[in-house]
Amino acid sequence: MFYRLMKMIVAPLLRIFFRPWIEGEENIPTEGAAIIASNHLSFSDSFFFPALIRRRVTFIAKAEYFNTPGLKGKLTAAFFKGVGQLPVDRSGARGAGEAAIRSAIAVLERGELFGVYPEGTRSPDGKLYRGKVGGLARVALATGAPVIPVAMIDTEKVQPPGQVVPNFGTRPGIRIGRPLDFSRYHGMENDRFILRSVTDEVMYEIMRLSGQEYVDIYATAAKRQISDDKKRADAERKAVQKAEQAAAKAEKAEAEKALKAAEKAGAEEAAEQAAEKPADKPAGQPGEKSAGQEQ
Repeated sequence: MFYRLMKMIVAPLLRIFFRPWIEGEENIPTEGAAIIASNHLSFSDSFFFPALIRRRVTFIAKAEYFNTPGLKGKLTAAFFKGVGQLPVDRSGARGAGEAAIRSAIAVLERGELFGVYPEGTRSPDGKLYRGKVGGLARVALATGAPVIPVAMIDTEKVQPPGQVVPNFGTRPGIRIGRPLDFSRYHGMENDRFILRSVTDEVMYEIMRLSGQEYVDIYATAAKRQISDDKKRADAERKAVQKAEQAAAKAEKAEAEKALKAAEKAGAEEAAEQAAEKPADKPAGQPGEKSAGQEQ
């Protein structure tokens, strides 16, 4: 009920303000279970995809979004419930992984659509990163549900990471690929090499649909590297600024020293000149004769 209400409100607003386009919606079955595997560029992905497709799709989200106290927490929980997000408790021995898999299987067993971001987190720079082995592939092989690759286009331009207010000058899009059938691997969900193969095949299709540059490392590692590079660059910039300030201070001190030396030298020269100049004697001093007396 709340999902439909949110869809009735959000979808028209998105169409009015952003005019999003969608290709390949016919690749989503009108009924039955399927896994939606999408790239993840922006927080706004959670708005556009659920609002623009006809069927309900359920994504997973960390439980903190649903149990934060206060008015803000209640509004956040209402939003995530409204767009079909499913809370997953990250506590426990194996964290979110096993909980997410159980939740996904439950959704698919009800014949619904389950959505997953194989990268595990938003792309930090618009590139497509390596899909995480486990969740997506294990759920696909355990349930036999087809995997539908999806490419979100330009949503990072609508709402870049860290930006709250969206940009209204960009028209984002959704490109949906044909379902991928992995029934040939049935019963092999515990084979890590098979899981890697399935995940890589899905990521290849997402790359083909999105046109993104592919980077064969995990997005979480890329984020750490970007953060470390930023910290290093900040430290280097501060070191340069500190060195420049020290140099400017030393230059100022040297200039002041030179000025004082020049002033001292000028004062000494003036004193020497004053000492060398003969003193004027006043007329009519004793022992001196005037011109009239010499005659």
